[in-house]
Amino acid sequence: MNNVSFADIAIVSCGTMSLELNYLKQEGFLDTQHIFYTTPGLHQDIPELERQLISRINKAREKVDKVLVVYGGKFCYVNVDEPTRLMQNIIEEQGAGVARIQATQCMDMLASEEEKEKITDEIAGGEPVWWMTPGWVKFQKQVFKGWDKGIANENFPRHTGGAIVLDGIGYLDQYMAEKPEEFLEYCDWMGIPMQAYPVSLNRFKSLLAEQAEKLLS
Repeated sequence: MNNVSFADIAIVSCGTMSLELNYLKQEGFLDTQHIFYTTPGLHQDIPELERQLISRINKAREKVDKVLVVYGGKFCYVNVDEPTRLMQNIIEEQGAGVARIQATQCMDMLASEEEKEKITDEIAGGEPVWWMTPGWVKFQKQVFKGWDKGIANENFPRHTGGAIVLDGIGYLDQYMAEKPEEFLEYCDWMGIPMQAYPVSLNRFKSLLAEQAEKLLS
C-alpha cells in the first residue's frame, strides 16, 4: 500500500473529507499535486453535486489524465427525480481514467460495518448511533444546510447511542478545547451527546491505494 504513488493522479473529493485528505498529504502518503474539492454537504442538493463533481473532474483532467473520485456511492448521491441514476453512472460517463473509491459514504471510508458494530457495542451499548466524521463537525452549516431545530428533533434524538465522530486526525479533541461553547451548542442543537472515537486512517489509505493501483495498471 505504501508503495503506491499518486503523483500522476488528481483527486476530486467532497469537501467533507478535506481534513483527512489534507492530513494524508501532509504526512506524505498522498504525493499528488492536485486535489479538488466540491462544497461539503451537497448530498442534499443532487443537481449541484453533479454539476460541481463533473466540473472538478474536468479541471483535474486539465492537469493529469487520471482522476480518483472520493465520494460515496449509495448514500452520497440519491437522485429522487431519477432513482435509477447512480453515482457510478456519473463516473462511467466521464470515460477511461476516472475511478471512484469503493465506499458507501464518508463514514464507510473510515470504518467498516463490522468495525462500526464493535464501536456501537463498546461505546453505545448497542443503541442506535448517529455516525459522523470530523468534516461533519467543521462544516456543520453546509452539511446541515436548511435544517432547523424541528428537522433536527425529527432525526437526531432517535439515535439513543448519541453521535460518534470517527476521528482519525484528533480533530474533535482540539475543537472541544478551542471552541467549547460552540461544541456544546452543536450538541444542544442535535439533542444528543457527541463524542470522538479514535480510528486509524489505514482503511481510508487502503481504499485510496486500491483505486490508484487500478488507474495506474
